[in-house]
Amino acid sequence: MKKITAFLCGMTVCMGYAQQNIDDLLSAGVSDAQRFATDYFTPASDGLMYSMNHGWFNNAKVKDKFGFEISVVANVAFVGDDQKSFILDPNEYENLDFRDNPGVARPVATAFGDIEGVTVVVRGESGIPAIPAQDAEFELPTGLGDANINFVPTAFLQASLRVMKGTEIKARFLPTIQTDDVEVGFYGLGVQHEFTSWLPARKLFPVAISGLIAYTHLDGSYDFSSTSIVQGENQLFENNTNTWLFQVIGSTKLPIFNVYGGIGYLSGTSTNSLKGTYRVQSGVITSPTLEDPFSIETKVAGLRGTLGAKLTLAFFRLHVDYTLAAYNGVSVGLNFGF
Repeated sequence: MKKITAFLCGMTVCMGYAQQNIDDLLSAGVSDAQRFATDYFTPASDGLMYSMNHGWFNNAKVKDKFGFEISVVANVAFVGDDQKSFILDPNEYENLDFRDNPGVARPVATAFGDIEGVTVVVRGESGIPAIPAQDAEFELPTGLGDANINFVPTAFLQASLRVMKGTEIKARFLPTIQTDDVEVGFYGLGVQHEFTSWLPARKLFPVAISGLIAYTHLDGSYDFSSTSIVQGENQLFENNTNTWLFQVIGSTKLPIFNVYGGIGYLSGTSTNSLKGTYRVQSGVITSPTLEDPFSIETKVAGLRGTLGAKLTLAFFRLHVDYTLAAYNGVSVGLNFGF
């Protein structure tokens, strides 16, 4: 059950999936561990930023006076085959090399990969006279691919309220989820303005056109101190993700069934930090303990296009759309409003 909860929390599952290799990776030194972690986690971080920005809109027409809508939205961002592996070149690392055919670059798994049995070696170089040097040999972590998971999910509550002519505000929220080892919280704010609301004959115009600006934030952590995988204290992964979405939207204005679409630009930054105290037992030892060993930062910036449909039956609505982007995605929502 804990693994399912972590999976639904998005980025934290990928952190937990690699925790068994923390001691191994740190044995290669902080610089090598950080370089590997950046390439390993990037598809998960980027996929999360795309997933958490689906479902912001389902209509270009802003609600009438006093209109509001409450929605339950579920999204997924799909991970492509080219995002399931990366090329690890030992010449770019200080201490890490392959056991077989050393010095030769080859593909290894990302957090969504399924390449197994890749063994690497770290030659020990102790900087402490009382501690003898020890070589470290271990297998690189695989990813969620061996469980046939190739998407990043998000889900949340969203509310929209018309505040003035042609303008509505939006807010999305996921209450903080806490288990023994996982904690995640999520919120977003947006403003949508309908340009066609200012046309003299707007009621006769067959389509609505509007613009949207939205900000989304996610905090997550995965505490693995109790696993005793690495000697130390207060060991956890932390994720901090912030994104901005700029979107132009168009839709039909029929009473029951409508289609909508839009072109947008997404920009975001995700920071993943390894926190706590670690006492590595082999490999390259530069200090008796490591405090908060490293943070990795990934960024996304790119265009996206969305096409969807919405069915309205009295106060009940259903929408579904598909987005083309660096990480394609689907959004489905149940909406209630007046």
